[in-house]
Amino acid sequence: MRIVSLLPAATDIVAELGLSARLVGRTHECDWPPREVARVPVVTGADLDQDRLTSREISDAVGGSAHSGSSLYTLDGEALAALRPDVVLTQDLCDVCAVSYRKVSETVRLLDADTRVLSLEPRTLDDVLDCLVTVGELLGVRERAERRRAELRARLDRVRAAVAGRDRPRVVAIEWLDPLWPAGHWVPEQITAAGGTPLLAAPGEHTQPMTWEAVRAARPDAVLVLPCGFSPERTVREAASLTGLPGWAELPAVRAGRVRVLDGPSYFNRPGPRVVRGAEILAQVLHGVEAGEPVTPSEVRAL
Repeated sequence: MRIVSLLPAATDIVAELGLSARLVGRTHECDWPPREVARVPVVTGADLDQDRLTSREISDAVGGSAHSGSSLYTLDGEALAALRPDVVLTQDLCDVCAVSYRKVSETVRLLDADTRVLSLEPRTLDDVLDCLVTVGELLGVRERAERRRAELRARLDRVRAAVAGRDRPRVVAIEWLDPLWPAGHWVPEQITAAGGTPLLAAPGEHTQPMTWEAVRAARPDAVLVLPCGFSPERTVREAASLTGLPGWAELPAVRAGRVRVLDGPSYFNRPGPRVVRGAEILAQVLHGVEAGEPVTPSEVRAL
């Protein structure tokens, strides 16, 4: 079976199922596992040079917000056709996070092939883990997918057990810097699993921009900075747009030294199996508890 993944999280799922060798096409943002995806042809591109733009400039370019407007991505229909995929994995959750479902569907309809398109639209942690089975069934490895889902759920249970009975710090997670945007969907559940109390976003919520005054009024004990699509290095470079806001130094989280930059694309923004690692990282960040492999400097840094 020949697989094209037009969603980095779907590429993560294919790898989790041990099927990376079946990938024949991917997006330019698919980057895990590095060695396995490096050999896979890229069939997408970006209309914007995001490395040269600030958060505000990117937001303005896609319609004034970080989760609306036209897709940022292009899809090479000729390259896709040449790959002759049996399955195309995509999404319909966010037009600025990956190639839009409409664009994928229109392109696939032009192919002279019997290609299946599967759209993944998880909003909660359970949805994310269930996607393993949805993809696994389509790819003929349902039992393997169910085993992997059970293993990931067991890891989440170990995180919950490790932080049980501890004080629960009040946490603001920031998914975009300008405008400020709270992390919704599965991130509040990651925070809860790791022993925190999420603020300004509910589990499964497709959030909206928030004011700086809302953050100040929430008086968080901890602030997590994990912008969508930004590496920790990129986040640190643009951090002045956050730390320069009035009253930043007075936040309880800042006074307590509990502001952390996290690797959003790897563990928080993408609805793939590595969200479980994200919860393990948060247990260390919020409580100093190792609920999995030790946290590395590439995963967490102070701000």
